[in-house]
Amino acid sequence: MKTTQILIAGFGGQGILFAGKFLAYKGLVEDQQVSWLPSYGPEMRGGTANCSIILSDTPVGSPIITNPDVLVAMNLPSLMKYVNTVVPGGKIIVDSTLISEKVERTDVEVFYVPASAMAKEAGFTTLANMVLMGKLIKETGVVSFENNQATFEKFIPAKKAALIEQNCQALQAGYDF
Repeated sequence: MKTTQILIAGFGGQGILFAGKFLAYKGLVEDQQVSWLPSYGPEMRGGTANCSIILSDTPVGSPIITNPDVLVAMNLPSLMKYVNTVVPGGKIIVDSTLISEKVERTDVEVFYVPASAMAKEAGFTTLANMVLMGKLIKETGVVSFENNQATFEKFIPAKKAALIEQNCQALQAGYDF
């Protein structure tokens, strides 16, 4: 039995919910059992946001995650809030462009990815989330790295083909990092 609990956290507007939706759809396409639970403050844009995703080969009993296997932190307040909730042996993926602090825990594996800088250098102003998802896929293997375009096509309108391509490029950059 394989179940992975993932928490993505940051500010509203950083694509937290979109990144979670991508992972959820990716899991569905790969015949996994999935739970996707978004959470955001009343401010929506600029307020706190997080998204819980559970991917499993057995039915998911509850969408609530108290101790994630994987934490993706896109800002310092999120890292500080959730760093100690990650299970021992878990993984933490940090946007090191926005977070200069280092994780002091030694019982987790930490990946520092300058996702915001990478997205900006590639000409994408808002795709740091997908850079981090690429890294998450590479380091966890929770979903495959195949058929990403088909997954995006499930929830991005076809008339926005350029957006699908940009997301695929950002995923690849994170996967290659």
